Amino acid sequence: MISWRRPSIRVLLHLGLGLWALVSILPVAYMIMASFESTQQIYNGVHLVPQHLVFGNYLNAWKEASFGRYLGNSLLYTSTVTAAVLVLGTAGAYAFARLRFWGKDILYYLVLAFLFVPVPGQFIPLYVILVRLHLANTRIGYILPLINASLPPAVFILRRFFEAQPTEVEEAARVDGASRFRIYRSIAIPMAKPAIATVAVLTIISVWNEFVLALIVFSNQQLMPLQVGLQTFQGTYFSDYGPMMAALSIATVPVVIAYTSFQRFIIKGIMAGAVKG
Repeated sequence: MISWRRPSIRVLLHLGLGLWALVSILPVAYMIMASFESTQQIYNGVHLVPQHLVFGNYLNAWKEASFGRYLGNSLLYTSTVTAAVLVLGTAGAYAFARLRFWGKDILYYLVLAFLFVPVPGQFIPLYVILVRLHLANTRIGYILPLINASLPPAVFILRRFFEAQPTEVEEAARVDGASRFRIYRSIAIPMAKPAIATVAVLTIISVWNEFVLALIVFSNQQLMPLQVGLQTFQGTYFSDYGPMMAALSIATVPVVIAYTSFQRFIIKGIMAGAVKG
């Protein structure tokens, strides 16, 4: 049996993980470096350090492809959906974890059932509903389905975390006269910060990278998110790699920053939601 505590095994393990990290980081690093090169420089060979900085690639992507408008749309959609999921997800998960009411388990499993419904299978009935409610080609018609799709995993992760919290703390607060909402706001939410951060980052990544639903809901190009704008830009600048790399950097770097900033919360929160309870 292999002992992971042996120094030689640990060295090999760290070397393997370091190699894996390097292989994962190099494409992103090259994309960012290439975004400051002209297309001719990119054709001349791979350079991790640009020979001559070309900032015009970002200007072309920002102005000619209207990336400013697409970026603003994505920021609006991502922030709105994330805020709604955190508010509704924490409240629903806390209710499932701590409150007692008839049909609680049935309702909880009905919420989780949405995790097993194939996403493409929802598009036709979703579009019919949006058209009948006059929400097609509107921002709210795009935001509501995203909230609906993000809530089940949020409730699952948060409920497990709330259930793992010690009940003695809440009982002591109840003895001191704290209401249920006060306990939820002042005790349960602060203790669940790792899980909340996990849900926030996962929701940000999901909404930021969303592409297909926008094509179904929107017909107005002014309302499209960044990923659709990136696809349009790719069709126009297919062989012009400098601006293309700049556009990819604009679309990728915010998510990479968000993920790397909160990755320890993601790992801790997912492990808590999967194992505790």
